[in-house]
Amino acid sequence: MRKITFLLLATLQAGVCFAQVKVQRLLTENQADPISIDAAIPRFSWQLDAGDRRSVMQSAYEIKVITYASLKKGKHEVWASGKVASDQSVYVPYGGETLSSGQKYYWQVRVWDNSGKASEWSPLASWQMGLLQPADWKAQWISPGFKEDSVNRPSPLFRKQFLLSKKIALATAYITAHGLYEAQINGHRVGDAYLTPGWTSYNKRLQYQAYDVTNMLQQGANAVGAELGNGWYRGYIGYDPKPNLYGKDNSLLLQLEVTYTDGTKETIESDDSWKSSTGPVRFAEIYYGATIDDRMQQKDWSTTNFNDKNWSGVKVLDLTKKTLIATYNEPVRKHETFKPVKIFTTPKGEKVIDFGQNLVGWVQMKVTGKAGDKITLSHAEVIDKAGNFYTDNLRTARSQDVYILNGNGEETFEPQFTWQGFRYIKVEGYPGELKPEDFTAIALYSDMQPMGSFSCSNPLINQLQHNIQWGQKGNFLDIPTDCPQRDERLGWTGDAQVFSRTASYNMNVHNFFTKWLKDVAADQYETGSEPFVIPDVIGKGVNGPGGSTGWADVTTIIPWNMYLAYGDKRILEDQYPSMKAWVEYMHTASKNDLWNTGFHFGDWLFYSVDDDTDGSSAITNKYLIAQCFYAYSTQLLINAANILDKTDEVSHYTELLGQIKDAYLKEYVTPNGLISSDTQTAYVLALQFDMLPESLRQQAADRLVRNIRRYDNHLTTGFLGTPYLCHVLSRFNHADVAYQLLLQDTYPSWLYPVKMGATTIWERWDGIKPDGTFEAPSMNSYNHYAYGAIGDWMYRVIAGIDTKTEGPGYKQIVIKPTIGGKLDSAYADYKTNYGKLVSHWKLDKGTVTLNVEIPANTIATVYIPANNGDIVSENGKPIASEPEIKQGTAVPGYVVVNVGSGVYRFTAAAPKP
Repeated sequence: MRKITFLLLATLQAGVCFAQVKVQRLLTENQADPISIDAAIPRFSWQLDAGDRRSVMQSAYEIKVITYASLKKGKHEVWASGKVASDQSVYVPYGGETLSSGQKYYWQVRVWDNSGKASEWSPLASWQMGLLQPADWKAQWISPGFKEDSVNRPSPLFRKQFLLSKKIALATAYITAHGLYEAQINGHRVGDAYLTPGWTSYNKRLQYQAYDVTNMLQQGANAVGAELGNGWYRGYIGYDPKPNLYGKDNSLLLQLEVTYTDGTKETIESDDSWKSSTGPVRFAEIYYGATIDDRMQQKDWSTTNFNDKNWSGVKVLDLTKKTLIATYNEPVRKHETFKPVKIFTTPKGEKVIDFGQNLVGWVQMKVTGKAGDKITLSHAEVIDKAGNFYTDNLRTARSQDVYILNGNGEETFEPQFTWQGFRYIKVEGYPGELKPEDFTAIALYSDMQPMGSFSCSNPLINQLQHNIQWGQKGNFLDIPTDCPQRDERLGWTGDAQVFSRTASYNMNVHNFFTKWLKDVAADQYETGSEPFVIPDVIGKGVNGPGGSTGWADVTTIIPWNMYLAYGDKRILEDQYPSMKAWVEYMHTASKNDLWNTGFHFGDWLFYSVDDDTDGSSAITNKYLIAQCFYAYSTQLLINAANILDKTDEVSHYTELLGQIKDAYLKEYVTPNGLISSDTQTAYVLALQFDMLPESLRQQAADRLVRNIRRYDNHLTTGFLGTPYLCHVLSRFNHADVAYQLLLQDTYPSWLYPVKMGATTIWERWDGIKPDGTFEAPSMNSYNHYAYGAIGDWMYRVIAGIDTKTEGPGYKQIVIKPTIGGKLDSAYADYKTNYGKLVSHWKLDKGTVTLNVEIPANTIATVYIPANNGDIVSENGKPIASEPEIKQGTAVPGYVVVNVGSGVYRFTAAAPKP
């Protein structure tokens, strides 16, 4: 019996050792089964599921791509890669026949592992090409045929009725607008996206969306309709908000491509046969909210049952289609919902609802009342010291939604073509008692997949992480806005670049930033200077205001950060001309390689003291900062040139970089290493960007620590110094000081807002002062993500998850946790392109346990916190006895091992301080 059991166990173990790898999570251009790809050479990605096996790598792959001309003609193979010896499993380029506009394709892949065993073929995945040429658009631009109310500009409705004569195999709707649109077919909403077509540099790049509407159509009579809003295109936007920044028209472009089961096709398009009218949306502006009059409802207006004899015709406009592009970034969708946590009356007698979370979106309200009853919902982020509703910090943004009842029983309202940033609403005119069940706050943001999670044994740090994530959710709304509530909501470049690496840990921002970076390049001035905001609604000229250091460096910093996070070489290829143009702008603006001209925001919102009589304010010379970022952008350009094999440019810019650093040393640093601006930001940037020779770096780090002590263990950095502060301290053997700053809970610090009840990141360190009063309302947002850049340090240093530059996108992984800050544990999970990556550490009675999970088709270097020479075990066995664990060169405080994919549990005596 024992012999049989032994043989059975041996057989099971052999099965585990040689089980087939499975292929999963097939993506085309980072999307699952997309339907509007306009890349001539799409790229494929997949993941390997190796089960419990360790050290599994892909050794080869094979891809097949097919299409169907019709159900009757059957499939046609357009590409068969054959067996390709490669471990590449992300961004594998298509290599078959030329792809056709609007055509749907199917693909599958199988792989071989490093033992030579082949997987089964994956299930089929698909993608559909978009409309690739302007000539593919048969639709015409149409606008309302009636005379528009030029003051309130109600949202126009468009409709058309049509017949489909045969059985439908596939139907795709391609839609865009000048303004915002929501479409319907046969009385049902098309898709679940909001604020489409999104915001781009409209005069150069206008996105369209594609929808599979096969199941919404029927053989016989059908109706299609669309409702438009002003949006960013012609709505009030920018400083001193003005309308019509891109144009005065509110226009629709819609093309419905129908393929019948016999292979024949029919197209329904916007043209002069459509009708137009208005409906209940009487007013809608991004900053000011919406007015919806339900008495103006045109019931069933997008169905075949509707009689449109009283509707107007439409105007056909001769507008360009050359700027139309497919949509790659995730659409804005509804997400979390919140019910009231408190309903109360303020000292002023205001009826207020608290949803417990500062969020971005709107409130859905249910109400029963009389026809003509008017209800106003006003939105605010905070309640003032006296307990009253506070909106001064919204500036001119009214952020009010007004609803007028039709009186026909219970009505449900939510706004269209606008959004608000809020935690509280003030309710006026509501007929009856305010009840929690009648109000729901709905979060609205780009539908980016959650990628990372971080938690630790300190609840305040966990709340900080929560605030960072909600700051990102609220401000990643098609573009990276600076704030979501006041009359701004613009794509500030400085905010985006400082936060971009943190953003990549929290969510999959690959497509989000890829799209926005194309607008960064599109709106870049001819000189190479970059506008302050993208899309550019401030400069609006050939060479408007721009070129501020740390803001315009978005051209180099985000492409490089995205390359590190995702390993996508195409981002660098696409953005390289823009990166180079920005570096050349700084070079041209410099004299003897010293850039000390032009306007700069500097270390924005650094620590400053009112009535500063003794110089306590942490003022860093703006041109010193500019010289540091000049060097950094040049270094990133060199990095990109290396990746892209631009050898001559590597040599040229490497020589320039040396000259930039020499000029910095001569102008700003004494022979003993004192930097002329003796501030935290000055030392942080000098060290982060390697501006100092090796011999002066540690003393500079020590000066930084002394500065921190001078401010009683508080940071004094602003937007440009803060993201790198803890990284520099950790790098130069002062991780204990970095932890002290992170755990500081008095102003200025990351935890001060947390202690004050914040649920998002604030624009200012002291948006609410210790006495409960507010900073100046002219610039005091309570949802502003820039200072949330500390999240990058929490993931990369506390939990220790990082990628090697030579193996970007977590193809080659680093796990190097840093124990400190009196933390007992830290946990970080991260979904890489290859699969789940885990770093969990815990201290217990002098023993450290490090749980690690490495995805298949990657390798990792793991730094186990332990004193050199200490015995380290993995799952209870000495690591020396595990052949798959290769010991590396030890570094102080760590035992280093190199491992392949799999799950590992390392334990050791905790390292001594």
